Amino acid sequence: MKTNSNIANTFPKHLFWDMDYSKLSLEEDKEIIIPRALYATTKATFKNDIAKLENLYSFQDILSVLQNTKERISNAVCELVAKHYNVPVFYRYKL
Repeated sequence: MKTNSNIANTFPKHLFWDMDYSKLSLEEDKEIIIPRALYATTKATFKNDIAKLENLYSFQDILSVLQNTKERISNAVCELVAKHYNVPVFYRYKL
């Protein structure tokens, strides 16, 4: 994982609309950064979005955070991540 990175240069600022993104720490705030980075991803943009995250975090970090997040991540995003990492599908919301 990189130790220093400006989140605003990597991800759209609107994903962090409710906070000062310039004060986010990659390590301390990964529970916010990881799910928000994938919040608006689609099948068409997923490869690019996940690649940006993989430049900052290990797949273990990405997977663990997404499996335990309280952020509003869709089940479709969870399925894309599970497929990408070849792990059992997990869901943020149970039907």
